Amino acid sequence: MPAKTKVLIVDDSALIRSVMREIVDSQPDMEVIGVAPDPLVAREMIRERNPDVLTLDVEMPKMDGLDFLERLMRLRPMPVVMVSSLTERGSETTLRALELGAVDVVAKPKMAIQSGMREYAELIADKIRAASRARVQARARPASAPAPSQPLPALRNPLSSSEKLIIIGASTGGTEAIREFLQQMPSDCPGILIVQHMPEGFTRSFAQRLDSLCRISVREAEGGERVLPGHAYLAPGHSHLQLAKSGANYVTKLDQGPPVNRHRPSVDVLFASAAQHAGKNALGVMLTGMGKDGAAGMLTMREAGAVNFAQDEASCIVYGMPREAVAVGAVHEVAPLAQLPARVLEQLVRDGGRALRV
Repeated sequence: MPAKTKVLIVDDSALIRSVMREIVDSQPDMEVIGVAPDPLVAREMIRERNPDVLTLDVEMPKMDGLDFLERLMRLRPMPVVMVSSLTERGSETTLRALELGAVDVVAKPKMAIQSGMREYAELIADKIRAASRARVQARARPASAPAPSQPLPALRNPLSSSEKLIIIGASTGGTEAIREFLQQMPSDCPGILIVQHMPEGFTRSFAQRLDSLCRISVREAEGGERVLPGHAYLAPGHSHLQLAKSGANYVTKLDQGPPVNRHRPSVDVLFASAAQHAGKNALGVMLTGMGKDGAAGMLTMREAGAVNFAQDEASCIVYGMPREAVAVGAVHEVAPLAQLPARVLEQLVRDGGRALRV
């Protein structure tokens, strides 16, 4: 029988510690090996008990959660899942934590914390499970405000960016992968639609963060916007994002239907809509993530004529979603994250000779 994942819970709230312990210990494949009210106690427990995964509150007494995380990722890197409140300050701090090396984030419910956390039990367990499989590396320095990568050359054929679309799906580890990908996009790139599995309340701050770092414009999708070249549209945490057509134009569409593959937004929903409305004019990109969301939709994109790319195992934090897409035959090319933007743009240049509707 495989060993259980050892989890250390760090939170200044006794109630949250109790509920998190209950959730984790109810899972057959994981166990709580300690709870800590602050980072100083946690530091000693890490030394003594060697946990596999740490859950960490963003706002902590005695030592700021971010300071603790930054030191941890330099000196003793390990998978960390942040537990954050749904406030503007909390979301900004959580994004900083993801830049520092945290694997994922769980949102604290605003009201009825005890019952709310129990409703999140399956999601919390999934995130801890994914974190236990994550590739975590030491951080030599803080990752805040990273300098944009050198942008790739502008597309030689301007028509290729007016009709083509880039469709991206990601989950665990995806916030940093999306940043790295978008920072290499030139200002005349095709319109980009993105689903990142992320709690409601964090996606707007994430889009604003990306917008400040990239040459292209990045925004949280509102629904009904025309999809423009040089713009990226991120699915809000509360809705599925779909591609639709309005006359000759591509537009965004939001849908609060049931979760798909236990996710809303779902990558499968976005990819399926791209297959329906863009067909061969779409390029699919599957980035790091746990689970299989997006694999079936990406296969549908391929069958509709799209060219699809996936991040390789070595550069993924969690090689789950890309693996599943490859396994079903949906992917044309697998490449390291650092090379994916160039490969996608090279494909767009190759496609520039096609007769495009504009």
